[in-house]
Amino acid sequence: MTEKILILDFGSQYTQLIARAVREANVYCEIKPFNTSIEFDSTLKGVILSGSPASVNEADAPNVDIEAILAKLPVLTVCYGAQLSAKNFGGKVEKSNKREYGRAQLRIQKEDIIFKGITSNSQVWMSHSDSITQLPANFELLADTESIPVAAFRKKQDNGNSLHGFQFHPEVYHSTEGKKMIENFLVGICGCQQNWTPSSFVQETVDKLKAQIGDSHVIMALSGGVDSTVAATLIHGAIGSRLHGIFVDNGLLRKNEFQDVLDIYKTLGLNVTGIDAKDMFYDALAGKSEPEEKRKISQDQDWPFVYWVILPEKKLHSCKQPIMFT
Repeated sequence: MTEKILILDFGSQYTQLIARAVREANVYCEIKPFNTSIEFDSTLKGVILSGSPASVNEADAPNVDIEAILAKLPVLTVCYGAQLSAKNFGGKVEKSNKREYGRAQLRIQKEDIIFKGITSNSQVWMSHSDSITQLPANFELLADTESIPVAAFRKKQDNGNSLHGFQFHPEVYHSTEGKKMIENFLVGICGCQQNWTPSSFVQETVDKLKAQIGDSHVIMALSGGVDSTVAATLIHGAIGSRLHGIFVDNGLLRKNEFQDVLDIYKTLGLNVTGIDAKDMFYDALAGKSEPEEKRKISQDQDWPFVYWVILPEKKLHSCKQPIMFT
């Protein structure tokens, strides 16, 4: 089974960059909302808490039981996540006099595996309006900057999993050695083997689809966009021509887009039927001007083609996911 890191997202604009840094280190990861119930198994090696536009001092601030996660796995906390961990363990987080935004020089105060290979005064990127002013009693300072007293910290080791916090964003471009810090967490702390690649993910996904679908066929409506095309390509890799794709021309596409998309599907080797339904959609939309009403009408018109055109002899219930049949 593939090792993975779980990223709990508190709404940061940079969460996808954390995931990218993890995957560039050849470690698989998944992003989940912060309030997701975590499934702990042998493949999960560590958890990263993202930043957030929220303040930990707000009455309804996003929260998570960090202590419960730490009892099972190592944890890396970033910006809001770091402030949340400091507050939840008894530290103080207060409003800064001014929003701390931009480049800063990291002053390492204590050696730690998280800073292995990191140069002195490494540039990091700040983006927060609150600041940790006092660490919990059982935490220790790892680094500061000229403007903030706590830039990095860790929970003192007590024969349990490690908890590290960064009050900067190691995942962004302007943190020049930030990806190395993330890699130190992945490898040095979580023990990840760095044996995941995008190609291995594709093969693993295809194998799972083969097992799930078996000898059945799949009907799938495609939009012409990236998401449905990638999904169709993966399913095609598992079952070949037993994937029956539908691409509907609703009359709202760009000029020549209908045929251009069908040509692309043909190049990819996908079994896709194109349906010219412009007149049907035009009739249904005639005289309508309210955007939400038009959207619902278009959506309602789209799906019957999955049933009427490909399998007119079969009675299928409405479903807005790929349909398997034997």
